[in-house]
Amino acid sequence: MKKKTDSPGVFDMIMAGLEESVAYSRGEKKILVTTRVPDPPPAMGPEEVIRLRKRLNMSQSLFAATLNVSEKTVQGWEQGLRTPGNASLRLLQIAGEHPETVCGGGGGQKGKPRRLQSASRLKSSGG
Repeated sequence: MKKKTDSPGVFDMIMAGLEESVAYSRGEKKILVTTRVPDPPPAMGPEEVIRLRKRLNMSQSLFAATLNVSEKTVQGWEQGLRTPGNASLRLLQIAGEHPETVCGGGGGQKGKPRRLQSASRLKSSGG
């Protein structure tokens, strides 16, 4: 015996889609869906990463913590040993265009800088 659920079944969804299609064909319904796929983030070489970090007045350690990556990752980007992936490139782009979004107040009290702990201290303290 089947349980009756509140969510529409496949048949109901297909019927609703067909009814919308018929209404659209008759000119009774306008379906406007606009989707714009954003352009990929711009590539960023070692010089641009260094320039951005310095413009934000951050050490490699603070820059890494802000972007939620390791300090070794930032060093690799700046030395040209690694290249930022698309997600990192998008975050770097946002940090460059809107630094207040990435760097402003995240988690700390407004106007009070947070003290960063090294990874080894975090592991030993369980945090």
